[in-house]
Amino acid sequence: MDNLIHEECGVFGVFAENTQDVASLAYYGLFALQHRGQESAGIVVNDDGVFTYRKDTGLVNEVFNSERLKKLGNGNMALGHVRYGTTGSGDRRNAQPVVVNHIKGNMALAHNGNLVNSYELRTALEEEGSIFHSTSDTEVIAYMITKERLHTRNIEEAVIGAIGKLDGAFSLVIMSPSKLIAARDPNGFRPLCYGKRDDGTYIVASETCALDAVNAKLIREIDPGEVVVFTKDGIKTDRTHCGKKRSFCVFEYLYIARPDSICEGCSVHAARIRVGELLAEAYPIDADIVVGVPDSGTDAAIGYARKSGIPYDIGLIKNKYIGRTFIAPSQGLREEMVSIKLNVVPSVVKGKRVILVDDSIVRGTTSAKIVKRLREGGATEVHMLSSAPPFMNPCYYGVDIDSKESLIAANHPIDEIAKMIGADSVNYLSLDDVKKIAGTDGSGFCYACFNGIYPTRIPAMAEKSRFERKISANPKFANKDK
Repeated sequence: MDNLIHEECGVFGVFAENTQDVASLAYYGLFALQHRGQESAGIVVNDDGVFTYRKDTGLVNEVFNSERLKKLGNGNMALGHVRYGTTGSGDRRNAQPVVVNHIKGNMALAHNGNLVNSYELRTALEEEGSIFHSTSDTEVIAYMITKERLHTRNIEEAVIGAIGKLDGAFSLVIMSPSKLIAARDPNGFRPLCYGKRDDGTYIVASETCALDAVNAKLIREIDPGEVVVFTKDGIKTDRTHCGKKRSFCVFEYLYIARPDSICEGCSVHAARIRVGELLAEAYPIDADIVVGVPDSGTDAAIGYARKSGIPYDIGLIKNKYIGRTFIAPSQGLREEMVSIKLNVVPSVVKGKRVILVDDSIVRGTTSAKIVKRLREGGATEVHMLSSAPPFMNPCYYGVDIDSKESLIAANHPIDEIAKMIGADSVNYLSLDDVKKIAGTDGSGFCYACFNGIYPTRIPAMAEKSRFERKISANPKFANKDK
């Protein structure tokens, strides 16, 4: 299953009027955001300016249990993060939130996104004497804010100043001893919202489904470029960096976000149903059943079935109890991970012409294994539909596609792709149709991975391991004391 696109990161913040068990709120919120990252998880609790935290590799329930949550103690603020890294390796040192102790006070930061100028910023900071402990761009952001804080009146001014020097995708939740701050990049690539519980506690989260998990009601989504500050005196906002062209990642609708979330005012579930309807209009295939690849292909499959009149059925079952820690003992078994995570229901597909709907076709290897399994289950035909247009270009804003080399659509025509994955036909949602799914005119979204039109400059160094390779790649940092 490693040939799938990996999810984003998820951020979560709590600001309460009084001291309480904010760690548990963060824990439940991160559970709701687990789909956005499975490499690591972390929570920081603020009790009157004293930060207590735990972060480690693993799923939320692997990093935390009741005893570990209890050790975090009570407080009036908390910060949480689940990570899938698009910059830096997945080891423990890159787990978030990042905690900084400096002359102006403690700070904790959680980040979702990817900077396009992180390499240049880090190089400049290192030349000034900064020492980095991780290889993620989140630590770069933390340094930039800390540097601004040295000559500003307060933490929010430092955040506003730092944003002016950052380029790319970043949804941030930042905690100081007395304030919780939420900030979104001026393009608004990644989602960020806030809500309120009945007891007056404010919640900031990557997705609205995390608000639901802690019984908070959505107040609104944070605007691109906006900085929202939560204090005991209330909420204030700064819009210094607002007004830039909105470029929300359309892949949040197609794959990343949970179906029960609302993004940019639109239901993710409704958007995916619309995708299926558009696919049915574009590709009226003569078949017996429609099957979705769980979970993110299911809604579009239902939409296709409704529009076409072809019955939808559950032809694939996902094993929900195998997490990232599952270890295949041999190479042969690793290659058969699809049959362990996804299994065919033979009674549903046997003797049937199947329309198979998935959220995307990225590298093609996983699609080929699923098609093969359906044929082994007795399907007479398999017609594959992708809810996303062909991936033709790398993403520099947080989705784990940093090269064209492994993108099947960038290197092969559609009829050849069908042969490669063993399907009778392959078709993709068109770029024109993907612009219709949010019920808008299609403006305000980023389609760069499909059309190559990037809202920002293209980074000079884009590979995920750019900081690990930094010393050997840049002669200025070579060891001259041999």
